[in-house]
Amino acid sequence: MAGISGGKNYHHGDLRNALICAAVDLATEGGPERVVLREAARRVGVSPTAAYRHFDGRGELLRTVRGHARARLADAMERAAAREPGADDPALAAERRLAALCRGYVRFAVEHPGLYRAAFSAVPAVDRPACAPAPPEPEIRAFTLLREALEALGRTGGRRPAAGAAAWSAVHGLSLLLLEGPLRRLSAQRRDDVVETTLAMVVSGVRVP
Repeated sequence: MAGISGGKNYHHGDLRNALICAAVDLATEGGPERVVLREAARRVGVSPTAAYRHFDGRGELLRTVRGHARARLADAMERAAAREPGADDPALAAERRLAALCRGYVRFAVEHPGLYRAAFSAVPAVDRPACAPAPPEPEIRAFTLLREALEALGRTGGRRPAAGAAAWSAVHGLSLLLLEGPLRRLSAQRRDDVVETTLAMVVSGVRVP
């Protein structure tokens, strides 16, 4: 996310950035439940009153952290896709990219469980006048990447309707099972086997026969 630096100390006029850095660290350590404005202020070394000059409350801070976590997830997917070898066959290249994006999605969830849960956390509603509509939620770039990969696969021979939602459901559900469900106790090798088997099913399942 633009504007986030790597340190916890802040310079004059950069308190908001320092609070975001501290909040991202809190989410990394313990998920969205740990993102509390007062705790972020304590870590930065300022009073809660100073922090509230930059954020209305926990909801606004958590929404910012959620955006950062979603950006990190998409970045991880793109890096995984960039490492995937290409292919002369456009259909094979599209399948490999789709699988690589899904693999990057699951790997991010496993390696950064706190940030992953923050990326899909429920954010408390912000009080606003009854006549003021809620701002639209920006599209999640991770889903956009999957949709674009599926569109590329479709151009090589077609794909099933609603394939994007199906693929996202598969990798998101698998990620949650690996983090919080019965698959969390698998060895690294067994986990990798389950991931690759699931990705093979995703690719074959979205392709039009």
